[in-house]
Amino acid sequence: MITAGIDIGSVSTEVVIVGNDNEIIDSVVVASQMDMEKTAKDAMDVVLEKSGLKNENIDYIIATGYGRNNVPFANKAVTEITCHAKGAQFLYPGTRTIIDIGGQDSKAIAIADGKNGNTRVIDFVMNDKCAAGTGRFLEVMAGVLNVDVKDLGELSQKSTKEISISSMCTVFAESEVISLIHQRLSKEDIISGLHTAISRKVLSLAQRIPIEDEITLTGGVMKNSGMCKKLMEELAPGRVNMPDDPQIAGALGAAIIARKYVNPPGS
Repeated sequence: MITAGIDIGSVSTEVVIVGNDNEIIDSVVVASQMDMEKTAKDAMDVVLEKSGLKNENIDYIIATGYGRNNVPFANKAVTEITCHAKGAQFLYPGTRTIIDIGGQDSKAIAIADGKNGNTRVIDFVMNDKCAAGTGRFLEVMAGVLNVDVKDLGELSQKSTKEISISSMCTVFAESEVISLIHQRLSKEDIISGLHTAISRKVLSLAQRIPIEDEITLTGGVMKNSGMCKKLMEELAPGRVNMPDDPQIAGALGAAIIARKYVNPPGS
């Protein structure tokens, strides 16, 4: 049995192929384009080429994420909340809370005990109305600081002084960062302050669930080591899981869910 999950977001698209014994055969992350159908096809072509598989080798495909209804070759579309929950609990069966920070939104998901392979979402909250606490917010701040967004994590960990960022509105925060630069404060300290502000913003959102151990972090922003460090500090002393590739959790969950449609119960 070979299944695939495709998580098509506004910023990036992830595809995961899962084989027998639920092992990950291969995965890819590509930038999303304006044309969601083309993005989905291109991403699938890349992962198939990497894995040495062909379209006919895939038994079932589930699409999730922002553009899940724009994947014509998918057999079914499932919400990203369900897929992230499944992916996180597949990786860490004890997961009760998921904190996900993506390119355009951040979310927190509460799930029940995943006994017998079942994952049940109890509640969730999402910030998808503004850029605060998202990857897009960090991209804007990286531009103001004239650094590559990929370097934010490493730079923040060189900080020697904690700086408070008072605004999480992208426009006002941009002005605040420019002011801090003019005060000749170091980029490292400013970035660290931004990470602290984002982590507290996201956790304030997550506490509406509320947060319970154990916690799994997912989403592309979790590749930022400085961001993860701040979140873990704020969540201490709780147990926090950090996947090897947090960005593919949604696509992985979709691929795992797809397996029950290949061999449905009672078939």
